Amino acid sequence: RRERQRFVDKNGRCNVQHGNLGGESSRYLSDFFTTLVDLKWRWNLLIFLLTYTVAWLVMASMWWGIAYLRGDLHQAHGDSYSPCVANVYNFPSAFLFFIETEATIGYGHRYITERCPEGIVLFLFQSLLGSIVDAFLIGCMFIKMSQPKKRAETLMFSRAAVISQRDAKLCLMFRVGNLRNSHMVSAQIRCKLIKSRQTPEGEFLPLDQCELDVGFGTGADQLFLVSPLTICHEINSESPFFGLSQRSLRSEQFEIVVILEGIVETTGMTCQARTSYTEDEVLWGHRFLPVMSLEDGFFRVDYSQFHATFEVPTPPYSVKE
Repeated sequence: RRERQRFVDKNGRCNVQHGNLGGESSRYLSDFFTTLVDLKWRWNLLIFLLTYTVAWLVMASMWWGIAYLRGDLHQAHGDSYSPCVANVYNFPSAFLFFIETEATIGYGHRYITERCPEGIVLFLFQSLLGSIVDAFLIGCMFIKMSQPKKRAETLMFSRAAVISQRDAKLCLMFRVGNLRNSHMVSAQIRCKLIKSRQTPEGEFLPLDQCELDVGFGTGADQLFLVSPLTICHEINSESPFFGLSQRSLRSEQFEIVVILEGIVETTGMTCQARTSYTEDEVLWGHRFLPVMSLEDGFFRVDYSQFHATFEVPTPPYSVKE
């Protein structure tokens, strides 16, 4: 069967684009800091470089303008003449003075004198503006680098979900795992069934979301994710898969979105990993291969068998039947 359009990709990316915002697009500018953090890295680096380059050129031009208006560019800076900024004769020297001041390098060759009130005002303005620009851009880059999105790449989900019996009950199951030794604190898992349906009143809901119970009442959705775990959804009379059979599974169209949330132990930031399973990725009458083995003093996880399944005897009928 041809792969159909997903609501959520296997890597967790949501296939939703917002268009025709009209006047609502101004909301992005009202929260410009978050908008800047959400941009891709290439745009962040471009804005970072352009902002500093433009700010440096403008401020250097202002220092050069003061020297030009006072006539310091054509005067010898000796003991008999007191310029605004000593040893500033052209634009490159004005630019170097600005960089030395902004970066607090202070080589000592160029310096502002006390007979230049306009230079003192410009110096104060430069210090305030430089602090604001540094705090904004460096803070943005720091937050973007420390985002826990990359941590989600070391959280694994099985490529397929399975339906088989467990404890004499028909269950929908999938597997999750953590590749790092650092733990996910307060890890919690949720599942959403996305399926089109029509209400009794005739309203068509193209992407209706329904909650799948994976142990909310029993606390099984709170995970201690130090080894791969098999998440189980019991198919009963309250499950949306109550009437699902092996035969009807071939004609169904649905998507199961899995959301795993937790706090990264090393940074204390909240991380979220997502994946999805379409009806083609649900295997009826299968079970996951074991991946845990006991070695000399520790438990070993074989991730080469993480996605592997094998067939088990399973009735082809629905729970309702």
